[in-house]
Amino acid sequence: MRMECKLRIAGYVKLAKLWERSRVQALEYHKHYYESKYEDSDLFDLVDVYVDITGQKEIRNRPEMLRLLRDCKEGHVDCIATQTKAYLAANTGEFCKLIRYLFDMKRPIHILTEDGDYNINTLVNDDHQREELYRMAYRFTEIDPDDYCQWINGIELAMDKLTGKEGEPYGQ
Repeated sequence: MRMECKLRIAGYVKLAKLWERSRVQALEYHKHYYESKYEDSDLFDLVDVYVDITGQKEIRNRPEMLRLLRDCKEGHVDCIATQTKAYLAANTGEFCKLIRYLFDMKRPIHILTEDGDYNINTLVNDDHQREELYRMAYRFTEIDPDDYCQWINGIELAMDKLTGKEGEPYGQ
């Protein structure tokens, strides 16, 4: 008899800098939110909750997003849950680059959002969201492939700085 493994899910939140004054409460709230959401789940095991409290919009400047991406890359996370896709990226360009990066991983990462009628759920994928998101992201990043490679190099370099490692540039 084969037992299905639970997916390892991570909660991600990006809060504005003004939350810095209430940092402890914000971290506790979001940790509790995701723990409560997934504590009785038959499908998910919560790995961690990653909360950036920053005015930085670019992904390479958000330490918790970088830690999350590193954990995804290292195979510790299968799925990212976030309350809104706006937490993932500040603009369409970064969103497309992030989607392609996550979906191109050795083990592609799933995404779940709670955006009401416009949520993302690449697990259910009834309407082929995963393929359509990837197609959009791929087309966008192929407009300027060098820019996408530079973006990845920036992300990889920033992740390496977090861990103290130096890696090979993407595409080399």
